[in-house]
Amino acid sequence: MYTSTFTFRKKQYDEAFYQLDDKIAVLAKSIPGYLGEETWENTATGQISNVYYWDSLEALQSLISNPVHQQAKAAQAQWLDGYQVVVAQVMRSYGDGKLEHPCTDRLQHMHHA
Repeated sequence: MYTSTFTFRKKQYDEAFYQLDDKIAVLAKSIPGYLGEETWENTATGQISNVYYWDSLEALQSLISNPVHQQAKAAQAQWLDGYQVVVAQVMRSYGDGKLEHPCTDRLQHMHHA
């Protein structure tokens, strides 16, 4: 399992942003290997993080290489005041089972290699 975390600070959103954002959300969810996502906001810094979960790098790559995603990347400076992307491999995930989470069913019994 892999994660791609997109952290950004927003400027002003317009209608074009919302349309493109919706298209990307629908696209991501349609890709085989998309497992789910979470969004976190740090109100102190104004930064937002979207964490996407994938079962393979190929699934993640199919989002990145899609023309809709490329269009958003090319136009990001209109809407964002800086961004950072982190792609990571999930080594382990565990919890008490009370939270719904993209990792819950996949890695619950996975032990550290």
